[in-house]
This record gives sequence, structure tokens and C-alpha cells, in this order.
Amino acid sequence: MAQKTGKAVNGKAPNPTRRLRLGLGIMLSLLLVVGGKLFLVQGLDVGGMAEAALNKRMTETVLPAERGSILDANGTVLANSVIRYNVVVDQQLNTKTETFRRLDKVDGKEKLVEVSRDQGLSELAAVLGMDKDAIVKAVTGESRYYIVAKDVKPDVEDRISKLQVPGIVTEGVSKRVYPNGSVAGGIIGFLQEGGSGQAGIEQTQDDLLKGSDGKRLFEIGADGLRIPVGVDELTAPQDGKNVKLTINSDLQYFAQQAIQSQADKLSAEWGVIIVMDVKTGNLVAMADTNSPDPNNPGLVAAKDRGVRAVTAAYEPGSVEKMLTAAALIEEGKANPLSEYTLPPSYTVNGQTFTDSFSHGTEKRTLAGILGYSMNTGTVMAGQALSKEQRYDWLQKFGIGQAPDIGLPATASGILTPADQWDGRQEFTVLFGQGVSQSTLQTVRAFQSVANNGVMLQPRLIDSYVSADGTEEKVPAAAPTRVVSDSTAQQVQDILESAVTEGQIKDAAIDGYRVGAKTGTSESPCDDGKSGFCGYTASMVGMAPMDDPRFIVEVVLQRPKGSIYGITNGPVFRSVMSQALRTYNVQPSTGEPARLPQFAK
Repeated sequence: MAQKTGKAVNGKAPNPTRRLRLGLGIMLSLLLVVGGKLFLVQGLDVGGMAEAALNKRMTETVLPAERGSILDANGTVLANSVIRYNVVVDQQLNTKTETFRRLDKVDGKEKLVEVSRDQGLSELAAVLGMDKDAIVKAVTGESRYYIVAKDVKPDVEDRISKLQVPGIVTEGVSKRVYPNGSVAGGIIGFLQEGGSGQAGIEQTQDDLLKGSDGKRLFEIGADGLRIPVGVDELTAPQDGKNVKLTINSDLQYFAQQAIQSQADKLSAEWGVIIVMDVKTGNLVAMADTNSPDPNNPGLVAAKDRGVRAVTAAYEPGSVEKMLTAAALIEEGKANPLSEYTLPPSYTVNGQTFTDSFSHGTEKRTLAGILGYSMNTGTVMAGQALSKEQRYDWLQKFGIGQAPDIGLPATASGILTPADQWDGRQEFTVLFGQGVSQSTLQTVRAFQSVANNGVMLQPRLIDSYVSADGTEEKVPAAAPTRVVSDSTAQQVQDILESAVTEGQIKDAAIDGYRVGAKTGTSESPCDDGKSGFCGYTASMVGMAPMDDPRFIVEVVLQRPKGSIYGITNGPVFRSVMSQALRTYNVQPSTGEPARLPQFAK
């Protein structure tokens, strides 16, 4: 009897071949599903899983850009930065890793080698120049963040990074250094915590100075160790640009010493000196008392950390008489020898004006009115100008307009429209009261006369220098003719005669022809009180008068003592002489102007 091989299905015996084919079909289907899934994940990565996993393994180290330097006109460094690194360890990661792998050069070829922790620490100690025991102690513990070494130089940091010691990373830091201390400290400014500019050039030029940070990206495994053959990308930092100023640091130092000595001598609240190059508008010195040291600006009061030559506006006093004389001559209303009969006091439209000295009725020239700084004569002569002309000429000389030299908080001063002047102000503006301006605005006005009637805008920033040495000059603003060459020459003669024949003889410099004007004004109280609290005393002049090269102004705020006994002449003379020597300006030739101060 035949043996049965299986149950019949629907009367039919099972087919082994068919069963095998069915099993294979199921297996192939499963393989297709798994393969397709693998293709999606690893090939197409539709869900971004591979990228997400890579991102989790990436570690970024910031490579700080080097902040640009601030230089004086001769390239002397006034501010610069050095990039340094702190070497930091994750002690838990380091102590739990006995060996690690890294790429090393073996027989001239890069090979993946295994390195012991002990060897890595020995190499780290050698690179840092530290004792190995000190390194071992520093990396041992439970801290996730511990500083092993500070102020590591960039070349050393690069060697440390290549060691790939477990748990060791570097952090870039930038240190700002001001080699000349307080020299031009207010102009330079300083950095606040975090590295951004605070005050001065550091603030206004921050974007150009700071550059762009770079970064280093590398891949770490699940154990926290760097993967030797993983991603290693370097984006180099873009260093900031250098800012080159017009300041001469030697002359700046001299001017700071001179004004500080004068302020201390007379117990003044503050003082400033400006030295401007007539031919270029370049500010070669701009000195303040109590100038801050940017290395430690907190040592001086906050009010002393700026540049008062541009931030402090005050009534200029009689230096403004130069502007009145120039306007009268340009409008054809007077000339240097125009004659005026001046009583002891002069009354016009119910307003009475007197002079700082007593005198009887005198006949004076316009030159003599300025040479002896007479308010009576200035008002009498200035009446020839309409109110609108007086206002327009102040504007033409830049009063009420802040010079843009790249410093913060530059004052515009106050120039009230002519239709708002009261009965007295319409006359006092002729001799520098009822109007306020900064020292730099006054210097700019005098520069236009010294430059034969052409005003140049003051310049403090000369150029920007890229990291590769490319220098980009900052273009000078378009010059503006304020008065004619003839008018400018006549006003120059008036100013020179104030020194040779008038009351400003202490501005004279041996070998050089000098023109100058003094100014005194009452200083309003700044403590909330009404009235006036002291005086502002100034002197501004130019030299040499045969071809003016420099303008110097000296200002003292609220000096102590009788205002009639205070003079800035010796300080003016000292600083102007230094400027002429520094730039090798040849002594004057020809005879100085000696316009008569009295009319016949």
C-alpha cells in the first residue's frame, strides 16, 4: 500500500515548489521594504536624520577677529589688540579617556594613530611650557569647565588644537592695549565689557575696527572625543581695519601737558587746546585736561572722558569780533582803517554797551577796535549790517553747525534765528554773546580767514588701512569760499596788528609773524542756579602770517582770580611754537602788518 505524503487540499496534494516560491516572495518583499527604507534614510535622508545626527556631533570654536588698530598721523600705535586664547578642559571627559585616536604624520604621510592620555598630556605640557605635574593636576577632577592656561598666543593655540587631547578646547579672547596711556585718550575712547566701542573713535568706528569672527568646526563622537577623520572645517576670521588719525601724538602730548599745567595753575574747571593745519583742515592736536587713560578710564570722572573741544558749547566772547570785521569788509561796509568816534559808553535802541577798560571819547580804526577788543566800537561798526546779514554771516562761518569729524556727541551750539533776537541780543552777537559754539567751530571759522577765505572742514580720520596693508583715504569735504581773498588778507592784517600794535603782545613768537584774538565771556551756571558762575577765557591765533600754516586756540573754563589778570598768551605761544618746530615751518620773512589802532 502506498505511503501518504500529506493531506489533500480540495482533493489535491500540496505542491512543495509552490510553497518555496511563496516563501521566497515574502522574503523578497521584506528585503525590498527594508532596502527601500535604508535608501530613504541613508540615500535620500528625507527626514534629515543623517544631517541631524551630524549636527549633534559638531562642535564649534569661535576664532575672534583681531580688532583694528588706531594710529596717529605717523603710524604710531595709539590702540591695538592682541588675540589670545584660554585653554579649557572638561575634566570628566579627560579623566575617563585613557586613549584616543588622531591623525599624525608617520613617514611623511598622515595616518590614524592611537595615543595614550599620558602621552597627550606630556605633549600639552611641552607646548604650553608647563610642568607636566601641573597639567595633570589641572585636568584632573569633576569640573566640566576648568581653565588650564590663559593668554596663549595664536601659534601655540594651533599646536594645541592639533594635539586633540580629550576634553581640551581653546577659547579666543581679545585684549585691547593703549600704549600711550592718556595721550589722546578722549579721542581714542575705550571698550566696554564685551568688546564693543565705548566713547571716541572706538565707538564711532566700531563696525570697521572689529572685523568678523571666524570659527572652527569639528566632529566629536558619542564618547565626547574628537573624530580624527571626521569633519574639520576652518573659517578664517576677517580682521578689522586700522583707523589712521590726523593727530600727531608727540604734539598731542605736548598740548595736553601745556593745558593741564595752565588749568592747574589757575584752578580752572577744564581747558582745551586745538591745533589745526590751515592748509588741510587736519586736526594735529586736540587736547583736554584730565584726559582719560583708556586702559583704565574709570580713574577719571565720566564728564572728563569725552572731547570738550567738540562737545562743550559756550559763549565765545570777543573772538567773534573777527567774524564781524570780515562781514563788514566783505559787504563793503568798512575797511581796516575805517574810523569811528567812540564815547566811554555807547547806547543804541535803548541798549548801553561799555568796554572792559575805562576810556574817554576816542577815535579808533576798525583795526584798533579789534586790537583793543572794544564792544562799543564793534556795536557801532556792526550796525551797518542788518540783523539778517549778521545771522547769515554767522551761518557762513559755520556757527550753529556741528563739524562731523567722527566723534560722538559733537555740539552744534546755539544760533537763534534773527527774528527771535531780543533788543540786546541783536547787538551782542556781534561780539560773541547771545550765541554759543564749540572750540572747534571757532577754529574752523578762523581757518577760513587764514586760508585766504576758503573754509576746509576739520579732519580727524585720515584713512582706513585693511589687514593686507591697503590704505583707503577718507576724502576731504568740498571746500567752501566764505570771503574773498582780499577780505581774508585784510582781516589777517587786523589780527596781526592786534599782536604788533594792540593788546595781544604776549602772543608774539620770535622769528614768526603771528595774528591773534582774545575772548572773554560770562559762563552760565550749570548746577541749576540762575545767572553766571565765572568766565570762559580764550585766545585763538594763526602763524606764520606771511603764509599761515596753523591755527591754535586755548580755552579755560572758569579760571579763578580776576579775569583781567588772566591770559592764555604764554600757553598759546608755547603750543604754536612747538607746532611750527614739529613741522619744520620756516621763519617769517618780510615786515609784519602794523595797522594804526587810533584814527588821526
